[in-house]
Amino acid sequence: MTTEKPNWNQHDLRKYDFPLDDIPRLNCMDPQVDELIRLKKPVVLTGSNLVGAASKWNLDYLEENMGNGDFTIFVSDRNQFKFFDEKKLAEIASVTGAHVKDRSKKEYERPAKSTTMKIREFARRVKEWKDGDERMYLQQALNSTSGAGVVQDFIRFRWDWVTVKQKLHNWGKLTYNLLLIGLEGNVTPCHYDEQENLFAQIHGHKRCILFPPEQFECLYPHPVWHPHDRQSQVDLTDIDYSRFPKAQNLHGVETVVGPGDVLYIPIYWWHHIESVKPEKYSVSLNFWYKAGPVGQVEYPIKGYQKVAIMRNVEKMLAEAMQDPEEVGTLLRTMVNGRF
Repeated sequence: MTTEKPNWNQHDLRKYDFPLDDIPRLNCMDPQVDELIRLKKPVVLTGSNLVGAASKWNLDYLEENMGNGDFTIFVSDRNQFKFFDEKKLAEIASVTGAHVKDRSKKEYERPAKSTTMKIREFARRVKEWKDGDERMYLQQALNSTSGAGVVQDFIRFRWDWVTVKQKLHNWGKLTYNLLLIGLEGNVTPCHYDEQENLFAQIHGHKRCILFPPEQFECLYPHPVWHPHDRQSQVDLTDIDYSRFPKAQNLHGVETVVGPGDVLYIPIYWWHHIESVKPEKYSVSLNFWYKAGPVGQVEYPIKGYQKVAIMRNVEKMLAEAMQDPEEVGTLLRTMVNGRF
């Protein structure tokens, strides 16, 4: 894949309050790559040509080759696109017998509205976009309806290489590939996923800031029943230390990925992603894999295993209490009264 010459400056990147180390950048053939993946440590892989067939996926090409289907677009007057799971609202209502809207809580409001759009319309709006306009973020799973040209490129990805990685590291099946096209300055706020992720950059550059699962309490995740499940309550761009005092202990790692780079984001690792200015837009593609079989558990358990346990306990209690908001009260009573 041809490497684009970045037109951004390191000194123009946002300054953060917490220290950041560099994520290792290694050629995909370097044996250290598999050792880092085995240890569930992030690493940038170069030279894999995983999505080399997509090197031409700029807006002009996608307009002509993605077909006439409807694509999922998120629209916001802010640059932060925090994931919001509508299904969680229905789950809360079904368990409590109440309508979430009746609670009049601002926290249940979707921060970005979801709509559908043809790729031509989206491309036109991106090209005409100027600072101050509504922001847009295309997030669409690729499938057989994504347009004949794109499907043919997809078939020519380095599936042999990525399948070797999948088997070597005992990952589960590939769940889907999510295409991401975001405007300059768009931010996907800090969150974690319950899958292994190979994050392939195609066009433009993205800054990726990661935190290990061990920093779980420093990032104050929303409850598992909340529509912002797996998202941090902390705005890393403007941390409110009076509300989130443990955020003072944050220490992350970072990298800027460009065309041809593949970032391995381990399961349960927090990540905060920014489309680097002044490039008008960026194009990325996720390869998400389910976690593999647990096998024999080694003690002491790892940070990501602790997060999985906490999630399962929280889900069980929310179901048993018949009111998710009672979970915190129960846990505080148990801990404060015994430990």
